[in-house]
Amino acid sequence: MNLSEKDQLYNWHPYTQHKTTGLLPAIVKGEGALLWEDSGKEYIDAIASWWVNPFGHSNKVIADAIYQQLTTLEHVLFGGFTHNRAVELSEKLLAILPSNQKKIFYSDNGSTAVEVALKGALQYYYNKGEKRTKVIAFEDAFHGDTFGAMAASGITFYTEAFQGSMLEVVRIPVPTAGNEERSLNALRELTATEEYAAFIFEPLVQGAAGMVMYPAEVLDQMIAICRKHQVFAIADEVMTGFGKTGKTFASDYLVNKPDMMCLSKALTGGTIPMAITTFTQEVFDGFYNEDVNKALFHGHTFTANPTCCAAAIASIGLLETPEMQHNIVRINTKHLAFEAQIKQHPKVQTTRVLGVIFALEIKTEGQESYYGGMRNKLYNFFIENGVILRPVGNIVYIIPPYIMTDEQLDRVYSVIERAVEMV
Repeated sequence: MNLSEKDQLYNWHPYTQHKTTGLLPAIVKGEGALLWEDSGKEYIDAIASWWVNPFGHSNKVIADAIYQQLTTLEHVLFGGFTHNRAVELSEKLLAILPSNQKKIFYSDNGSTAVEVALKGALQYYYNKGEKRTKVIAFEDAFHGDTFGAMAASGITFYTEAFQGSMLEVVRIPVPTAGNEERSLNALRELTATEEYAAFIFEPLVQGAAGMVMYPAEVLDQMIAICRKHQVFAIADEVMTGFGKTGKTFASDYLVNKPDMMCLSKALTGGTIPMAITTFTQEVFDGFYNEDVNKALFHGHTFTANPTCCAAAIASIGLLETPEMQHNIVRINTKHLAFEAQIKQHPKVQTTRVLGVIFALEIKTEGQESYYGGMRNKLYNFFIENGVILRPVGNIVYIIPPYIMTDEQLDRVYSVIERAVEMV
């Protein structure tokens, strides 16, 4: 029995209907932008393994930082203690985050980062004795798979089995071209009721919805509306953070900064799970009280794990190098050139680029489902041709590691062109 067969016998994979899924490729090695199957087949990882790995697989800088930390202090509980790596990482983050962010709360993954933000917003008003129990989110949003994050998400097949078991979230249109006023008016109407604690959003790019993009200018207006009515603005930067949009954070495009930010994925360079929720001083002060019951009673066993912190410190150091900043610009330039070429194709509906993110929408007869026939056909074609891409319905996107070479990018573009011709 080979590795893939054993995997099928033992393991339950995410977002997978095993009844209709065959054997999965068994990856045994990674280096740079490449992964290798146990058979020796090579793949280009064109989505940075779910957007987490901007500096390449088996990155020596991060690996060395992890090793050094493991031989010094692998873990210590963060409830009642602190350590040098958490303090150092928080200092580094606060130096690059929007200046209104003042407090760092550690957790385990993107979903829990969102949970912490939502609980922070709701309990802030509970602590004040005000009844604000609802949340505003965008249609087609995705914020994670834990219950609060699910409630804030708008992709129904992820959440429909749990309707009636989640907090109350009202969704408004995404302010894409032509929808700006509808979205703004909906937000004005809801915030004026003073029933809402927070507005959560993926800034500028909705990832799981198919890299749907909208302008910073309208998001600035939305945050201003929230501020007027004391509704906290939560930027879910789990996907967009750490360079994906061309700036360190998507929120760096904004004049009006969010009150809270959720970070994960590329935080540790794709090595160890870790997440962070950041807060303004105002939010923190809403919990700062002699009454212990007004504390934020949320925690995880591996909160601020020193080894994770060491990986994140090394990852931020890599992001800040001139070489990595040049790579982000280089990939954006390559994407724009490919977009100019492919958008003329008669089978291409739309294209969009922001930073290292590229997406194209293939024309279809009707509504293409998230895991429908076209998506599966495209996915299988990419895997057969040695490129890891995960289409969202009829939308193909690239979010490559920043160290991907021009030659590797050209190969990815070529395979996408062939795929468009195939469908």
